[in-house]
Amino acid sequence: MTDTTPLPAPDRVEHDLLGERRLPHGAYYGVHTLRAMENFPITGTTLARHPDLVVALARVKQAAALANADLRLLHPGLAAVIATACEEIADGKLHEQFTVDVIQGGAGTSSNMNANEVIANRALELLGHPKGSYERLHPVEDVNRGQSTNDVYPTAAKIALASGVTRLTGAVAELQTALAGKGAEFADVLKVGRTQLQDAVPMTVGQEFTAFAHTLGKDNQRLGDTAGLLYEINLGGTAIGTGLNAHPHYPHTACRHLARLTGLPLTTATDLIEATSDTGAFVQLSGVLKSLAVKLSKICNDLRLLASGPQAGLGELNLPRMQAGSSIMPGKVNPVIPEVVNQIAFEVIGNDTTVTLAAEGGQLQLNAFEPVIAHCLLKSLDRLTAGCRTLARRCVNGITVNAAHLTRQTEENVGVVTALNTVIGYEAATALAHQALTSRRSVRELLLDSGRLTPAEIDDLLSPARLTTLR
Repeated sequence: MTDTTPLPAPDRVEHDLLGERRLPHGAYYGVHTLRAMENFPITGTTLARHPDLVVALARVKQAAALANADLRLLHPGLAAVIATACEEIADGKLHEQFTVDVIQGGAGTSSNMNANEVIANRALELLGHPKGSYERLHPVEDVNRGQSTNDVYPTAAKIALASGVTRLTGAVAELQTALAGKGAEFADVLKVGRTQLQDAVPMTVGQEFTAFAHTLGKDNQRLGDTAGLLYEINLGGTAIGTGLNAHPHYPHTACRHLARLTGLPLTTATDLIEATSDTGAFVQLSGVLKSLAVKLSKICNDLRLLASGPQAGLGELNLPRMQAGSSIMPGKVNPVIPEVVNQIAFEVIGNDTTVTLAAEGGQLQLNAFEPVIAHCLLKSLDRLTAGCRTLARRCVNGITVNAAHLTRQTEENVGVVTALNTVIGYEAATALAHQALTSRRSVRELLLDSGRLTPAEIDDLLSPARLTTLR
């Protein structure tokens, strides 16, 4: 009986300046990618784990091919098939072929070559040729025409980051809405404000949540402003910004195509040498992300503290009960959602330190450390986006207050004497506060006993509206 099982396709052989290497027949990547996979087993996180960056690389290559065709530097047929391969990658195909580690030496050269090879081999396939038949369509000569890693990678990084910023601003806005909603829901619930963890003056729970929403809104606006810095690109600057090996009209032609493909208001930098070496936009974005992380962590700290208890803590808020909190203490429930967002914030703050050091570490006409900059920023954007959505949906939306407990605390609190400063003076108000604390009587009762003020005057001075509203 004849065995009709098809034989596996043979491996193919490719070469580079270091010699020949065998590659799996089905691999769309080539020899340069293979060497990078061997050289950089660093994080276990491949380019494919950053789909925005993969898509951005494909869009840059697509724009470059179209620009070179416009300038009659690349045959229209080759440009068209390259563009088709790029469009497929932008639609999510072949991402698993982007196999190099996100942390790599060479300023991103391995990422650029990975993109060149995958696009070239898919284009060859579309033309009906075997993978690796580069005499027909070459990863460097054709796909990388008029380009260098030094203008491709930072341009792609900026496009990828712009996508991440868009998602993050939406997630922050969702969390703002949730916090503002609680601000409206608890607008009339009085509580004791605190400074240095000591009783201060009354406020409302609504004011507390509204303040949370406003502080996040400020950083969301800064995110939008910072995104504008990402729209200036150095595509066409090639190696160091002089544009060597690129047509004089290539930078603006490629930028025009890339703006159309991405829907972003991209512009070509006026000084391509400066734009090739400068990482200021990345540093500024990282700073805003760190600020947002710090604010989120502070809000989560407050939520955990305000919900501490349920019997021996502040016990002002009730956070949604999400899961059992202990393997030994029955009935214990922990504030797991704020805790996970705290940890996200810690990672983002660490990422900012990495970005700062990597940006400072660049020398002369190029920063060789943009891969770790892009990796850290993309991670921070993803983490913060997930954190904001999780905090809104699985915590803030379900928060309730212990109103009776808060009312009792407010009525018994001596912080209301601050409202009497302008009426009876600071010294007398201090004595009254001391007397209230030692006698365990309320300020209202002591004022009535003293006869200094009429009941109507006391009611006005200690009214919730006066104590919690600007006058």
